[in-house]
Amino acid sequence: MILDSFRLDGKVALVTGSSRGLGQGAALALAEAGADVALLDYVPSTETAGKIEALGRRTQILEQDLIRATPEELDASVQSVADTLGRVDILVNNAGIIRRAPLLDHPAQDWDDVLAINLDAVFHLSRSVARRYVEQGGGKIINIASMLSFQGGILVPGYAASKHAVAGVTKSFANELAAYGVNVNAIAPGYMATDNTAQIRADEEREKSILARIPAARWGTPADLQGPFVFLASPASDYLNGAIIPVDGGWLVR
Repeated sequence: MILDSFRLDGKVALVTGSSRGLGQGAALALAEAGADVALLDYVPSTETAGKIEALGRRTQILEQDLIRATPEELDASVQSVADTLGRVDILVNNAGIIRRAPLLDHPAQDWDDVLAINLDAVFHLSRSVARRYVEQGGGKIINIASMLSFQGGILVPGYAASKHAVAGVTKSFANELAAYGVNVNAIAPGYMATDNTAQIRADEEREKSILARIPAARWGTPADLQGPFVFLASPASDYLNGAIIPVDGGWLVR
């Protein structure tokens, strides 16, 4: 049956930025599809873990600051998941931050922090799991791109740079890993009602202009991404490599 190809029974996922928002939504979707889920964030993902355990799935909480974590520390986190939950089959590189300031006054530290989480951690965690995937004969990496993987945005040079780069490394990783049965793809969310967009949603004029361009005429929610997460994590996507999938209510086609 076709729906069986979307099942994740016996799989183990690692989701970053899992304490709330899109990361929490991803973790819960994967658990509902049958996976056990490790939760990595700079604060304990206690609420998410409780919801996963209520579904009868195993979970593990990892507390780690991705701005400061070294490659060795990130690899140790991946190994901890393998030791605790038995293996790693799915990585969701969801954690991300955005810092807004005009280019001429943009703090260097903001640039560094955004790139550390949005790009450096993606590279190091992906490399770590990929080494294990090659040994075990397959696995999934799901990156979070953005509308700013395609556009420039305003006041967010670090975020735009990092999300263009995420699209690039998704394609680059796919080229190298597809032959090993490893699928690397990305979801590009549109304008989502999360903490990252709270500032622009509070700006009445900016929010009005954004909604006017979205054919679906609403902000996205974590639930809107749950189906794509399960698809990209499951055998149903085994021949999908290097794709950047917009889930944007039609923003890009407007």
